[in-house]
Amino acid sequence: MTTGKQRTIVFDLDGTISDPIVGISRSFNYALAHFGHAPLPEVALLPHIGPPLDDAFRALTGVSSSSAIAAYVAKYRERYSDIGYSENVLYPGIAEALQPLAAAGIPLGICTSKRRDFAQRILDLFQLRSLFRFVDGGDIGIPKWRQIEVLVISGQIGRDSVMVGDRSVDLDAAHRNGLSSGGVLWGYGSRQELEKEHPRYLFSEPCELRILAETGSKEVANHGVHGRHASSPP
Repeated sequence: MTTGKQRTIVFDLDGTISDPIVGISRSFNYALAHFGHAPLPEVALLPHIGPPLDDAFRALTGVSSSSAIAAYVAKYRERYSDIGYSENVLYPGIAEALQPLAAAGIPLGICTSKRRDFAQRILDLFQLRSLFRFVDGGDIGIPKWRQIEVLVISGQIGRDSVMVGDRSVDLDAAHRNGLSSGGVLWGYGSRQELEKEHPRYLFSEPCELRILAETGSKEVANHGVHGRHASSPP
């Protein structure tokens, strides 16, 4: 466990570390087909990469019953557990960006809406698990901001930590808990979506993550990444 005095960099997984579109879209359609829905093209599923699965299935099906939504999620996970997780693709440059941060002794963690065991398997797939001091996963009915809240309350991270992700839900989770945030532009959230949350950093490519190694530096806090510091930091 890290201490609250350490500035931890917490990363989202899907759309930030790896591209999950193939496994996620096929698993969504596997579940939808099982319950009599027509398959959806990848483009229709893009907005649902990142947020919790229960929210995604409510939006995709119009179903509101908690038990019915749980059944959709269970069917999705049936395929995802078997093969979907392995259809992830590591973003180019991510391993090369993370390794120096870990080597510098900076505590790194994962906070993802997907189940912890799935996240662990994906990190193992890419031989990245050893870089992270913890992997936090979500489940039905648990928003990401609650996950961050628990990490703060338990002392695993301090409020000087940074949450890095590709969707507004990642940045919102950070800000609700008093953390700084960094948005990545190679994932599934648009620049407009991310800028609405006023992140402290916007990263255009993984190599820019190196700026986070300058822990606590006034230069980082005031200037951000190569001039792409958000105009209204939280």
